[in-house]
Amino acid sequence: MSAPQDFNDRMLSLGLARVAEQAAIASADFIGRGDEKAADQAAVNAMRDQLNRLDIKGVVVIGEGERDEAPMLYIGEEVGNGTGPGVDIALDPLEGTTLTAKDMPNALTVIAMGPRGTMLHAPDVYMDKLAIGPGYPEGVVTLDMSPRERVEALAKAKGCQLDEITVCILERPRHEEMIGEVRSTGAAIRLITDGDVAGVMHTAEPAMTGIDMYMGQGGAPEGVLAASALKCMGGQIYGRLLFRNDDERGRAEKAGITDLDKIYARDDMVTDHVIFAATGVTSGSLLPGIKREVGYLTTETILMRSKTGSVRRMVYRNPTR
Repeated sequence: MSAPQDFNDRMLSLGLARVAEQAAIASADFIGRGDEKAADQAAVNAMRDQLNRLDIKGVVVIGEGERDEAPMLYIGEEVGNGTGPGVDIALDPLEGTTLTAKDMPNALTVIAMGPRGTMLHAPDVYMDKLAIGPGYPEGVVTLDMSPRERVEALAKAKGCQLDEITVCILERPRHEEMIGEVRSTGAAIRLITDGDVAGVMHTAEPAMTGIDMYMGQGGAPEGVLAASALKCMGGQIYGRLLFRNDDERGRAEKAGITDLDKIYARDDMVTDHVIFAATGVTSGSLLPGIKREVGYLTTETILMRSKTGSVRRMVYRNPTR
């Protein structure tokens, strides 16, 4: 019996970037076409095909859903050619299917990879999330604070006025009270319609994106992907699972979660080194979208490794047939 292979993040990183790139390219024909399902399916097919070419023994821990809900890239699906190290994979083949279908900003293809057993197997439920960028003391803001207290604490830590803080929040009816309280402080809000992985990532580069903090309820699987990104970029994220009924509590128990009230910090959701790749589908604050030229499609991918803290941006000019 051969010994288990180590997680070689440097060797695997370029392959992971290609996975994200090919998923984006596959979705290009559906930008602005109004068909969310077709866009998502094209990205799923391409991502799965590319993953199965990698020298890994991969298991999808954050995917398209449970096996009976998703024909491909479902939670628990094994991917890779079976010859390399065992790895956990968190992915969203097209984060922002609606954004793609409507040609709106910030649609991405997103994937993260770490050693086997190092990513939180988050059930498909809501998560209350709070994120800020790097350079602040640990716990300067917490989920137990009110929205006002978070803005005040961050402004104090940043050394600025309350009206110099900008918060990113997913525009949903459930956030109306939160939005009102944040606005009452004088802080600005950037509302997003979809894509809260990108929303969290915005906090890691506030000079470029203008976003200081992210807060609100969104999908728990996306919380793990966002934690993977911040593990590489720097920054803090906190998440607490939210359950609306016994079925959702059952999903958590099935995923091995016993403390249903636990607040997860970034390093609880991703416990070891991780690599992360995202490719822009439609243009946004983080990445430009796919560009069409005669005979070519051009993509830009952000590729990051937590072990080295490296953040690489790569432009890929792909000939069309």
